[in-house]
This record gives sequence, structure tokens and C-alpha cells, in this order.
Amino acid sequence: MRILVLNADYPRFLTDLYLSVPGLHEGSYQEQLKIRNQSLFGVADFYSRNFRAHGHTAAEIHLNNPWLQHAWARENGLRLDPPPPPLREMAAARGQLASGLRSFFKPVAKRVLGGLMHHLPGTAAKQMDVLSKIFFAQVEAADADVILNQEMAYWRSPILRRLKRPGRMILGQIASALPENEDFGVYDLVISSLPNLVEWFRNHGVRAEVNRLAFEPSILEAMPLQPERDIPLSFVGSLSPEHRRRISFLEHLARRTPLEIWGNGVERLPASSPIHGRYRGEAWGRGMYDILRRSCITLNHHIDLAEDWANNMRLYEATGVGALLLTDAKRNLHEIFAPGKQVVVYTSAEDCVSKVDQLLADKERRMEIAAAGQRHCLEVHNYHQRTGEIAALCDSLQH
Repeated sequence: MRILVLNADYPRFLTDLYLSVPGLHEGSYQEQLKIRNQSLFGVADFYSRNFRAHGHTAAEIHLNNPWLQHAWARENGLRLDPPPPPLREMAAARGQLASGLRSFFKPVAKRVLGGLMHHLPGTAAKQMDVLSKIFFAQVEAADADVILNQEMAYWRSPILRRLKRPGRMILGQIASALPENEDFGVYDLVISSLPNLVEWFRNHGVRAEVNRLAFEPSILEAMPLQPERDIPLSFVGSLSPEHRRRISFLEHLARRTPLEIWGNGVERLPASSPIHGRYRGEAWGRGMYDILRRSCITLNHHIDLAEDWANNMRLYEATGVGALLLTDAKRNLHEIFAPGKQVVVYTSAEDCVSKVDQLLADKERRMEIAAAGQRHCLEVHNYHQRTGEIAALCDSLQH
């Protein structure tokens, strides 16, 4: 099969990445793609490389990276005006735009403004039009049999319907808030790590299957030296006020434990929040993995949308690099990791404080559980396994 994986990145990550490598925005498509993947942010090239390991042709398209996409256009004969170079002010402006829109619209995208961009006037709408032209040309050039859209709030059904043809399958992947006013009938299959979303799609007449998230073992080869574990307790993740339970939980831990916090969205919290005093900045890709590897314990707390289901990336990112994961109790967690043996579970903020105290006082137990969690993650929860499952689902659709 020829597979295209559609992805997108946080605009602030993109700006930081391009500012860290002067002149990168003028580089070739392959040069930019290589640097992007080496950052290890998000799922990087984990899906495409593992689809290829199964014998398929596969590539990612980074939908909202204007410099990367214009490099492809330039090299493939599309005459389009180039985007402006990356500027620090650009990231700030995008952040302000997103914050303003949240006052009027329900957030629907994981990493980007997504479908809302289609309705914006001026420069933003023009950029989306240009990026869509490049996208259509990329799909045509790839002659894809399968399009796996991991950003269902970014390219919506009107765009995807233009790609429908006999023999081509369009898959969606989502574990975030569903985009509003969307026609999910455009998808031949939707996969999700959240069983409650899978049930929702099935109840609405859309074929859906569970496909969990994973860890990419090659990360360990890219970051071979284990740093000193000099962070007693860490949390890395979104600090959005929309996730009220998470913010309340972190504020309780910030008052009672040596918690250090990394993430995005802290500027939207009230000045009185104790999170500000424990905040250490943003962490992307390699920086995030380095924090996890430096942590004696790292916390996980699912967003409200997950309800009572364990599903998020931190389950696998933390255990994959050998960190001791202290995570919230969920009804299906035992299907993923063995509580008390491969991860440690808390049932409330107060219980979490107690578990932190116990674990910080027992290094031998911490290391034993972390090692068991890492072994299990590498053996069972890897992208080679997950992409094999997706390929098998595609085969079943064809027959």
C-alpha cells in the first residue's frame, strides 16, 4: 500500500525549531524534514517508518508547516508566494489569536486552530488556501491508496471529499474533542485510543476501531546517555484552563510536593495559581524526553475528555524512556500496564501526594517498577505493532 500520514504541529514549536536552526526555512524539503524528525516532537516519522518496515510505501505530510510545505512546492514546480521567515513575534501573535478565538469557539484541535482557520479573513485564510493547493499536489504525486488523517480538525470533510476515489481509503485518527459540524461519513474508518470515542463513532454509523498510542524505541538510540535523575517529581503537559480537574490537581501537588512543571498555556492561569511558582517553561520533543529521563517520578493526568479511560501519550513516552510513571486510575489501565508492577496508580490528589512521599523514600522500588514498565512498553506498545494493526484493518476494508 501507498500510505500518506497527515499531521500538524504546535505553531510555537515550529517557530522555536526554525529559530534554533538559522536559515532552515530556506533549506530543501528533505533537509527541513530531517531536522523536524530529529526533534522527536509528537509522532515525528514514527508511523511512516514503521509502515515502511511492514513493506509499505509511506510518508508524512506536515500540514501546517508553511516553510516545509513551500519547499516541496518549490521543488515540484508550483509557483507560489513564499511565507515570511520565522519570527519570535509570529509565535506570540499566533498564541494571541488562538487565545482570542477560544473566547468565541469551542476548542476542537489538538495542535492547531484547525477548521477555524478556514473561516478567518486576510492572511490566515490566504495561507490556508496556499497550503491546500500544495496538499492536493502532494496527494496526487504520491498516488496514495490510504490517507491517514491524524488532524481531523484541520483538514475537514469538504477537503477530504475531493480526494475520494475508487480504491482509496480515508482513515481518521483522533483522541481529542471532535470538530463541530463535521460530516464523518467521509471516513472509511476512524481509529482512536479512546474507547468512548470509538463507541460514539459506531453509534453514529461510522466504522471505528481502537488503536492505542505507542512509543518509538529508536528514541533510545537517539538519546543514548542516561542523565542524572535530578528532578524529584515532574509533570509535562498542557496547562489549559479548559482542563479544570487537571489544573486543580496540579495546584494541590504544587503545594504539597517538590513538583516541577513544564508545558504550554500557563499564561492563561490566574496569577494566584501556585503552578506559576513551579513552572519551568515549555518542553518539546527531545527536551521533553530529557526531562522524563531526569525525573525520579513523572506524573500523568488525563484530560477531561478521556473520562474513565487510560489513553494518552505520556503513558508510553514516560515508560518508554524508563521513567517511573505515577498515573491516574482508569478502568482499562490494567489492559495496558500492570498497576503496582509496571506503573504506580493514584486515586485522588491526596493519594498522589502519599504515593510521591513513599516512592521518593524508596529508590529500589522506584527503579524496579520503572524498569518493568520500560520492558513492557518496548515489547508491546511500539509503533511497529500499532502500524501493523492499522495495515491489517486496511486489508479488512479491502475485502
